[in-house]
Amino acid sequence: MTTNRQFRLAARPVGMPRPTDWQLTEEALAPLQDGEVRVRVLYLSLDPAMRGWMNEGKSYIRPVAIGEVMRAGGIGVVEASNSPHVAVGDTLTGSFGVQQYWTGPVDAKAAAAMKIDPALAPLPAWLNVLGMPGMTAYYGLTDIGQPKAGETVVVSAAAGAVGATVGQVAKQLGCRAVGIAGGPDKCRYVVEELGFDACIDYKAGDVPAGLRQHCPQGVDVYFDNVGGDILDAVLARINLKARIVICGAISQYNNTTPVRGPANYLSLLVNRARMEGMVVFDYAARYPEGVQRLGAWLQAGAIKSREHVVEGLDHFPDALAMLFEGKNFGKLVLKVTDDAH
Repeated sequence: MTTNRQFRLAARPVGMPRPTDWQLTEEALAPLQDGEVRVRVLYLSLDPAMRGWMNEGKSYIRPVAIGEVMRAGGIGVVEASNSPHVAVGDTLTGSFGVQQYWTGPVDAKAAAAMKIDPALAPLPAWLNVLGMPGMTAYYGLTDIGQPKAGETVVVSAAAGAVGATVGQVAKQLGCRAVGIAGGPDKCRYVVEELGFDACIDYKAGDVPAGLRQHCPQGVDVYFDNVGGDILDAVLARINLKARIVICGAISQYNNTTPVRGPANYLSLLVNRARMEGMVVFDYAARYPEGVQRLGAWLQAGAIKSREHVVEGLDHFPDALAMLFEGKNFGKLVLKVTDDAH
């Protein structure tokens, strides 16, 4: 009988997650029930949002329970199927968790998992531009940010999975794209590889000066992934009727003190601006539309998808920590098993 290795949440982290917050377990795979499929997980998406899912308390999604397999999006291949909607050999994406195998029902609506076309893009890209980060970027920018050609769009964590796509989509829509990222290598990548108009290195110090230099006409749309001081700096540069998309606040996730809100929020009043939160799951019914548009740009070479792949399920705790230490370059993906296994 094949066994399944899984990372379960052993304790709620205080600050940065520690190795002792996880338990690596092994259990036998149960027989399939009617309507169920068994997926061998190939790749897992490691995202900043996972840190919030470990906390107890009300949020947009229930917290991962102590002893539960850690929630994570993934891609895998169907090894066994009792569902008429999925065949052995199909490639699926879904919330598979940090484990080697996922077993669950797949119905006609494919609510738990969705079939994908591996010929459209390499599999890791389905966890990046064609996955949750891409959908976050696309719908957060177009639906909430509502950029117009000629406007200035600023995005923080610009070299990360969501930020990189935000800036590239902004360029496709005729906007000026200015990124904020950490370090000269990431800033160089954002401008030279992704086609942003400029990038501000927050590690070099003076973000307000960088915004004055690269956004001389002010900021019309700000896509915020980090919160904290950078959010305050951008709020000081926004234009009349600006739109601020609150996607994440990675600078705050591991705080052991209360999350710090924007000190400069009165700029919203003065500029009659709008700040709105964005949760990608609200757009689940529209994912196919986003995949179609982003996939067309990807195949045409108009946008790029870069992944930072860490190999081996055992490396999950250390790989997840990379997100909060700024050590990943591109979308962070954990390779669980080999595609050709």
